[in-house]
Amino acid sequence: MTINNFIEELKKIGIELDDEKLNQLNIYYQLLISWNEKMNLTGITKKEDVYLKHFYDSLTLIRAIDLTKINTLCDIGTGAGFPGLVVKIVFPQLNVTLVDSLNKRITFLNEVIKELRLTNIETKSVRIEEYGITNREKYDVVVARAVAPLPILLEYASPLVKIGGHFIAMKGNNEEHDERYPMLGIKYIETIDFLLPYENSQRTLIKFNKYDKTNKKYPRRYAEIKKKPL
Repeated sequence: MTINNFIEELKKIGIELDDEKLNQLNIYYQLLISWNEKMNLTGITKKEDVYLKHFYDSLTLIRAIDLTKINTLCDIGTGAGFPGLVVKIVFPQLNVTLVDSLNKRITFLNEVIKELRLTNIETKSVRIEEYGITNREKYDVVVARAVAPLPILLEYASPLVKIGGHFIAMKGNNEEHDERYPMLGIKYIETIDFLLPYENSQRTLIKFNKYDKTNKKYPRRYAEIKKKPL
């Protein structure tokens, strides 16, 4: 995907990029490649591939939620910042939190944030299930991209979502799930399937709505979640 292809494909899903945002994405790409030489951030390094499989793919979140009409977003298991940091660059009005358990990745993200002079964005080096204990019902939208199986993700994410807010799982393929999780106060809304342009690989957004507070029992400890997922 060339830069021009990137710009045109984003227009098709309602996203317009100005020169400042394009420049910030380019700096992000350069830092990603530089840091990737000393730590494993991504196996995708060609510019055309990063713009398609990381940048464009991250922004397909807009298919599930109007990112101009929310205030707070949390990206759990953000890794190298996908989708949360990309979304923050393109939708700078958002207050974004990036959560990852690996401090090396957080160091990288902090460097990108500093270089791009981004504000109203914070990083947290903590396990997701621990973060969910002390930050309950805090975010309009919680998102996770290719982090864990859906039942595990739901337990991680649900405590963080405000009542009336949404959790969106970004997946390669659809996964089986229940319609409602009363213990988590969350219910299934819709599945959005589409293909990435040019390579035509499958993508799926699975959207849930938070209708009630999550039982304080959740999230459980990681070993218990893994041993007996919901």
